[in-house]
Amino acid sequence: MIAALRRWSRQVDRAGNRGLERAHPGVLRTRHYMALAWAWPWPKLRPLLALFFHGLALIERGIRSLCAQLVRLATATSKVITPARGAAVVLIGAGALLAVSQFIDYRAVEIGQPGYEGLPGVASVPTEAVRTAGAAHAYLLVSVGLAAVAIGLLALVRERRNLGLLVAALGLVSIAVILLVDLPAGLDEGSKTSEFAGTTAVLEDGFFAELAAAGGMVLAGLLYYARPCRIRISLSGRAASARRRRRRPRASSRARAARSA
Repeated sequence: MIAALRRWSRQVDRAGNRGLERAHPGVLRTRHYMALAWAWPWPKLRPLLALFFHGLALIERGIRSLCAQLVRLATATSKVITPARGAAVVLIGAGALLAVSQFIDYRAVEIGQPGYEGLPGVASVPTEAVRTAGAAHAYLLVSVGLAAVAIGLLALVRERRNLGLLVAALGLVSIAVILLVDLPAGLDEGSKTSEFAGTTAVLEDGFFAELAAAGGMVLAGLLYYARPCRIRISLSGRAASARRRRRRPRASSRARAARSA
C-alpha cells in the first residue's frame, strides 16, 4: 500500500509540473501585454495622482492648523469662561426668566371644552379668567428674580461660594410659592362653574416657565457652590514638592560600604 501511495504521489507531482510548464509561457505573455497596456496610461495618470496626493497633504496641513488654532482658542476661552463664571451666567439667566415669567399668562378657564373634542384643530376653546403668573402672589417673584440677577452679577465679579447657596435658597422659596400658591389658584375654576357649563381650569405657559426658572436657580446655585475650587500652593510647598520629585543620585560603592558597616 505504501508503494502504491508513492507511485500516486509521483504521478500527481509530474502532472502538476507539466501543468506549470505549460502555463508559464501564457503567464509571461499576459504579464508582457499588461505591462504594454499599463505603459500608455501611466504617464498621464502619474501627474493626476501626484496632484491628488498633494491636495490631500494640503488638506491635512489645513486641518492640523485649524485644530491648533481651536486648541489655542479653547485655552484662551477657558481662562475667561471659568466654571464659576459659567454658573454665574446661568444664575443671571434663570433669575431674568423668573422675573419675565411673572408677566406671562399662567392660568385660564376653558368654557365648554367637551363640546370641542371632535372639531377640527382650527376651532379653539373659548377661555375666561386669564391671569398672569404674578397676579397670584402680588408679583412677589419679580423681586426674587431681580435679586437672583443681582447676585449673579456679583458672582461674576467676586467669586464667593456662599452666593450660590443664597440663589439656591431663593429658588427653593420660589418653588414653594409656585406649588403652594400658584398651583391651587391656577386649578380653581372659581365662579365660572356657576356661570358656564363644562368649565375647566388649565395651566398655561407662564406656570411652567416660572417653575423651570426656579428649578434652574436651584441647580445653578448648587453648581456654583460645588464648582472645582482653586488650590493655592505656597512657595515653600512648591519647593518641598520639587524636592520630592527630584531624583536622588546613586550612592557610590564607598558610601554603600560605609552604610553597611
